[in-house]
Amino acid sequence: MLSKSTCSLLAILTIVLIIGSCQGEEQIKKAQFFTNGKSLYTSKCENCHNNDGEGLGNLYPPLTDTNFIKQHRPNLPCIVKYGMSKTITINGRGFDTEMPANISLTDQEIAYILTYVGNSFGNELGLITTEEVNGYLKNCTMQNE
Repeated sequence: MLSKSTCSLLAILTIVLIIGSCQGEEQIKKAQFFTNGKSLYTSKCENCHNNDGEGLGNLYPPLTDTNFIKQHRPNLPCIVKYGMSKTITINGRGFDTEMPANISLTDQEIAYILTYVGNSFGNELGLITTEEVNGYLKNCTMQNE
C-alpha cells in the first residue's frame, strides 16, 4: 500500500505531466501551422511582402510592425481573405496600394499563413487557429473602411 505522501507525489506528478503534454500539443500544432504557413506565404505573399517581410518600398507594407499586427489581429483574416483598399499607416508611412483578395484560401490556410507571419519578422502572436480565423471572418469590418 502506498503512503499518503507517495500518493500526493504521484498525483502532483500526474498533473504536471498532463499540463506539460497539453502545452506540448499546442507547440506541435503551432510548429505545423508555422511550417505550412511558410510554404503558403512563399507562394501567395512573398512576391509583394518579400521573404523578410519588409514589403516593397512605398508600394507594399512591411509585416514587421508588431504593433499593427497585434492591434489588428481580428482583422488580419479579413485582410488576407477579402483584400483591402484603404490606406494604412505603418511605421509612420502610408500605404495605399490595394491588397488583392485571396478568396480561394480556406480558413485553415489563412490560419497557417497568419501563424507564420504572426511569429516571424519580429512578431509574437502565437498560434492562430482555424476556429479563430473562422470567427473573425464572420465579423469583417476593417479592410475597406
